[in-house]
Amino acid sequence: MGLARTGFRRTAAAKGVVGLVLLAGLAGCSGSLLGSQPEPAPAPAAAAEPEAATPPPVDITGRWQLSAAAGGACFMTFAKASGSAGALPQGSIAPEGGCPGNFFTSRRWVFEHGVLIIRDFKGRQLAQLSYLGAHFEGQDASGSALTLSKQM
Repeated sequence: MGLARTGFRRTAAAKGVVGLVLLAGLAGCSGSLLGSQPEPAPAPAAAAEPEAATPPPVDITGRWQLSAAAGGACFMTFAKASGSAGALPQGSIAPEGGCPGNFFTSRRWVFEHGVLIIRDFKGRQLAQLSYLGAHFEGQDASGSALTLSKQM
């Protein structure tokens, strides 16, 4: 009986050591289990503020002539959309007949990041134009050169 009891003590002691090793390992993962608090998670980075809307360098409203370097031109009437304060300057386009390429489908414009963007009735981008003095210059979706000049 004495030998059986000694074997039991050894087994219990071995289980106790294994338990302490596991407990120490767990304590190392999440702070101590004996009362200290885990380190707080780092604060999330501040979200980038949206860029403030900047107005176009010229009044977009009115009649403009769109000319394609590859040939063709047409007139378009630009109107501002009524919108909330801080919204990007944007509005509608009413193209007249004879527009080159797909510009007869022009319906919307937006001025964003210093660029005038013309979109069709499905919202697809047709052109990007930058203001250069008295007119806009840029490219259509296929890379062809365009000029947009205001008619007085």
